[in-house]
Amino acid sequence: MTTRPSTQNLPWLFGGALFLALLLALLLHFRDDASPAHQLSDKASRVDVVARMQLGLASESEAEKSAVLAITDKDSQTFADQARAATAGVERERQEIGALLAASGTQREQDLLAQFTAALGQLKSLDEEVLGLAVKNTNLKAYGLLFGAAASTLAEMDATLAQVIAKRADSPSARRVIPMAFGARLGVLRIQTMLAPHIAEESVEKMDQMEASMGKEEVQVRKDLDGLAALAKPEADADVTTALSQFGRYEELKARILALSRENTNVRSLALSLNQKRKAMALCLDALNALKVAILEEPIAGVTYGRPAKPR
Repeated sequence: MTTRPSTQNLPWLFGGALFLALLLALLLHFRDDASPAHQLSDKASRVDVVARMQLGLASESEAEKSAVLAITDKDSQTFADQARAATAGVERERQEIGALLAASGTQREQDLLAQFTAALGQLKSLDEEVLGLAVKNTNLKAYGLLFGAAASTLAEMDATLAQVIAKRADSPSARRVIPMAFGARLGVLRIQTMLAPHIAEESVEKMDQMEASMGKEEVQVRKDLDGLAALAKPEADADVTTALSQFGRYEELKARILALSRENTNVRSLALSLNQKRKAMALCLDALNALKVAILEEPIAGVTYGRPAKPR
């Protein structure tokens, strides 16, 4: 005699069947997650992200160095933008690997990622300082003024004073005019030769010393020019007046050069790039390399990476 389940038992039977189906699905899911193929795929995904981060840091470093060494504001800004874009890409990948490690990474891998995150924060801070300085190019602009407008003004003043000497060479006052004219010419030349080392100098104290020496030369040049003005006859007045005007223009250019030199953005950005930035980059790369090794060394049952499973 066949017995049929009563209508009262049907909900229980249906619920039991549903529970068994869900349990079977979960078992199949976790068995698939634990399969060697799935673990290898997961490992490959994490290693790929780390490799992309390493490549991104290399791109950032190249662009940052190019920004520091570029000779125009436009090129410096272009490379600085590329460096910032590369860093932003590394940050996105850092978040991606963080999610992957949270799902299937080991505690050591997460610790190494935390170590990298701290190093990356330091790197980003230094990057902003380096790139912010690099795009200003104040040292290059100072050199441009020094060997451009300042050199031209000095040459014009030198030619004017040469005319003063030529006109007074045979006059009774020549013995007084010639030393003062030559003194003014040499004094400006000495100032000009001190400006280039000032632009290249990193030390503020040495800059102060150079400017003190320039100040003494400047006082003497002004004294010589004022002496010439007092001695000049009508036919020489125009040349001496012109020389005084040219020296005034040179002093203005010198002040602009010194102001740009004091900002020292090219020298400072290069020093940061070659020292602190290089060390911060090394910390980032070391942490990423250690993370990659840790991921690759994760054991997977049945996978020997080319080595015998049971060596003899």
